[in-house]
Parts: sequence; C-alpha cells; structure tokens
Amino acid sequence: MSELRFTEDHEWVRTEEDGSVTIGITAYAQENLGDIVYVELPEVGTHIEVGDAAVVIESVKAAADIRMPLAGQVTAVNEALTDAPETVNSDPLDAGWFIKVMPDSAEGLSTLLTAEAYDALIGD
Repeated sequence: MSELRFTEDHEWVRTEEDGSVTIGITAYAQENLGDIVYVELPEVGTHIEVGDAAVVIESVKAAADIRMPLAGQVTAVNEALTDAPETVNSDPLDAGWFIKVMPDSAEGLSTLLTAEAYDALIGD
C-alpha cells in the first residue's frame, strides 16, 4: 500500500507507469459508507478541477461525492461498477477503482498523504 497516496477525504491515488493516476476510496471510507448500491461515473474525456465532484456514490447509509484530488482529464472509468457497485466494498484498493485521470501536473501528488500519514489520520 506504500505506493498509494491518500486525501483527508479518504480517497486513494495510485500513479501509473504512463503518468496517469487511478483514483478510488479507502477501505476506511467504504466501511463507513456501508454497502455501496450505486456509482455514477464521469464521461471519459471530461476535465475535472481539484475539489470538484468526480464520482457520485450511494450506499445504504448515504450518498457521497468523490472529490478530485488532482486536476486532470478522465482517461478511463471502471464501467464494471455500473452493474456491480458492491465491488467497491469487496475490493476498494484494486477492482473497486473509480476513474483514471491524466493529471494537469504531477505537482499535486506531493500534497497528498503517505500511507503512514493516512493511518495516523484515521487512528490506525
């Protein structure tokens, strides 16, 4: 998990070999949300700014916006979540990813939390 970076809002970001990033939510987030029943993904090609809602998820407990940790263009979405949103609950750090983004700048990655800092944030 050390290659992942995290936000204080419980999203994870993984840098890929091509410079793109994959974004999802942490195990902590999905546990607190409960069973995910719906995921609304953006269109490929959409440009999203830092802090803007990128993904909408609904659980049996609540609806939540997944906010963009980095500005960039969406290059792929996890279409499997449309039919199987519960994948986010069973595998949040791998198969439950939401979107892949080509960031406008890699500089924003350094502002994200390391695994150790995230663990401290959630008291783990």
